[in-house]
Amino acid sequence: MQQQDASSRPQSSAYLYALSLEIQKKLQRALASPSQRRNLLQELFADIALEVDDRAKGIILSRQEGAISSAEYGVNGRLCFYDVLADFYVRVPERGKPILDLIVQLWSQSFASHIFFLLFHKWLFEVQLDNSDIQQRYSSALVEGATNVFWMDVQSNTRRFQSLFQYLLDEVALESARLNKIPVQAQRDLYILLSRFILFYNSVIFLVTCYSMQLTIESIVKQCPAFPNAFLVGGPADIVVIELTDQLQKLKVEPVLLHYFSQIKVLQGLELRMTTSTRLKTCLYSFTSPGGPMYPTRAVHHAAWGALDFLFPVGRYPRHLISLFFRLLYPWYWPSSFWNFIVSFLKAVFYSLLGFIYSRWEKLRGPRTA
Repeated sequence: MQQQDASSRPQSSAYLYALSLEIQKKLQRALASPSQRRNLLQELFADIALEVDDRAKGIILSRQEGAISSAEYGVNGRLCFYDVLADFYVRVPERGKPILDLIVQLWSQSFASHIFFLLFHKWLFEVQLDNSDIQQRYSSALVEGATNVFWMDVQSNTRRFQSLFQYLLDEVALESARLNKIPVQAQRDLYILLSRFILFYNSVIFLVTCYSMQLTIESIVKQCPAFPNAFLVGGPADIVVIELTDQLQKLKVEPVLLHYFSQIKVLQGLELRMTTSTRLKTCLYSFTSPGGPMYPTRAVHHAAWGALDFLFPVGRYPRHLISLFFRLLYPWYWPSSFWNFIVSFLKAVFYSLLGFIYSRWEKLRGPRTA
């Protein structure tokens, strides 16, 4: 009877059923092998996070009745197994139940929350859970798994899980119908999570994109749930900025820091408490010094100066004079500073000469005839 049901399914559904069965078997092996549990879960997580190859994509996105539409998935042309499996468990929840039961038994293990987040990040917001304790447990696991997964992207400076972030932002945080499916505390944790990673997963390259990003920040501020300690930390805008400053203090990857500093300018115009504004200013200023405790590279503290001067133009020149004075107190920085000053000066003179020669050449050539 099962073989008959399997043969009657569309090819794409049969493939996903088989894939789901393999995931279930690997989880059972992990549960039965305590010594190999971490490695097995790590391998399973890596398999689920893989991009779908052309052969599998041809099956999953086939034109048969009941097959998945290619327009529904993928960010920047990428389609991963977790993209299609997450929707599969929403459409066929009974297929995900044995996998969910196994993950619950492995809650305390490394990569268990990662796997839960990849596979059930949509399911959690589409089903109705009557038990509040189970609802809280799943919601906490979702936030924990999302935090770990997004940090993987940060540490490697990749955007492999961008589709997951976009779903949490666009389809959950800004959609009250789905957001209200999880407890209020989980809603707060979700907004804290989004505040930390929103600048990482959103690019501000052109003015129109920057404007769109500002609208997104404003939308998050409006939808942010009430926090019990709001009278101490401030409103939603303050919470977003506080979480961003904490995130900056934890970042150690230079390209990611440069990315954050290039996009943090979208915070201009937010109404913040004086304490929050000072906190942001102090955080940026800590990256402008070449010494400890941060030890940022030259590119990082130049980018930090740019962000600081843009967000806080008042007092710009006194800040630079004070910084110069303190740099003079450390003679071991003088040779490198002097050398970089000479190189920058020579580059500026060289490019100025090139511009002058080019303009003179254009004048000598005269107007071009049609």
